[in-house]
Amino acid sequence: MSNSLKASALLALPSIVPSSVFGRNAPSNRINVAAIGTGRISRVHDMPGVLQYDYAQIMAVCDLDSNRAEEGKKFVNDFYTKRDGKPFDGVKLYTDYRELLQNKDIDAVLISTPDHTHAMIGAAAARAKKHIYMQKPASLTIAEGRVIADVVTKSGVKFQIGSQQRSTELVKNGRIGELKTVYVGLPGDPPGGDKTPMPVPKNLNYDMWLASTPEVYYTVDRVHPQSGYDRPGWLRCEQFGAGMITGWGAHHIDSAHWGMGMERSGPVEIWCDKVEFATGGLWDVHGIFKTEAKYANGVTMIVSNEFPNGIRFEGTNGWVFVSRGDYNVTGSDPTKPGEKAKKIDASDPKILTSVIGENEFHFTVSKEHHGNWLEAIRDNKATIAPVEEAHRACSACLLHHISMKLKRKLYWDPKTEKFKNDNEANAMLSRKQRKGYETAA
Repeated sequence: MSNSLKASALLALPSIVPSSVFGRNAPSNRINVAAIGTGRISRVHDMPGVLQYDYAQIMAVCDLDSNRAEEGKKFVNDFYTKRDGKPFDGVKLYTDYRELLQNKDIDAVLISTPDHTHAMIGAAAARAKKHIYMQKPASLTIAEGRVIADVVTKSGVKFQIGSQQRSTELVKNGRIGELKTVYVGLPGDPPGGDKTPMPVPKNLNYDMWLASTPEVYYTVDRVHPQSGYDRPGWLRCEQFGAGMITGWGAHHIDSAHWGMGMERSGPVEIWCDKVEFATGGLWDVHGIFKTEAKYANGVTMIVSNEFPNGIRFEGTNGWVFVSRGDYNVTGSDPTKPGEKAKKIDASDPKILTSVIGENEFHFTVSKEHHGNWLEAIRDNKATIAPVEEAHRACSACLLHHISMKLKRKLYWDPKTEKFKNDNEANAMLSRKQRKGYETAA
């Protein structure tokens, strides 16, 4: 545009212009977000997490279940209609994430899909230069996790894993003395699931839903409900994940790693004391279990369904316990009815009221996880839960799972990410992937 035309354009502007036109939340500065996966966790947590920020806008949704894609589109359109007081129908609908990633107007993506597709879609999004908020766990296997960590790091996009539990400053600042043991309490899943083969619904791209995993017949208890948004069956099938050891373990072990100072490392020894896997129905993930791990700094982590759901840091001078309280997503989550755990507790109440001094260790403050991610994109700064730490938390969970399978002590090298002198265990670091659905570097 010539200088004279620019001057004419400026003169033509109205004398009173809303600050939103030129300010930080101006349309030109708005972060355009797309939601990949519009099921339970997306509707309850991820899309609402972004919708609360005016400087971001969900402009597209994608789900390989066309019914859920339509409902996701309506969910977002209805929000903007209610917020702005006028009809809104500006959300673009996709049923293939690969087509969505080609849209250059999209700046960032929410990945709220089943566990076995996280790394595949996340790596593709990073290669497409989209900023990523991805639900935990980071991957189905440790090898996949390393791929997405490397691809995201190389791409330079802002990455946030959906892990929101990081209240361990008291531990880091020595309020319980020298840390010795960390107890991680997780629920297990019960058996069940109807094995009856069913015709694939016309609204579901089942081949893409299976993604990298082996072909198996369709039944609703293997995928997600065709009506409503209750807890899906895939969470309880080992083909698509490892069960609660990664499902909630990715939250708890991430927090434990921060308190231990091991957020970019992992254990050196892992073993399983006991485990039972579900049998008799379709679902086959672990139920009751107890696994242990030792870290190079001498701290032992014990993970079991026998402990209260949360993390207990035990030191030479006391203990601190942190948890998600009575949090669950739906009533079918594997928690006891009416169970309410304290969100934070300690051996001595004075520990909890202890003031962290100005010169002591402080974690980065994040009032809301999605907001921290969006701020990182807007202001070009680091997120609170970056990809390498997401991978390390997930890989630790998967190491516990491998120990459940092999039922013997394993020796791990966090630097090489290989087991020491153990070909059988190293063979479990990856799985064969179906052609066309590989997690590509």
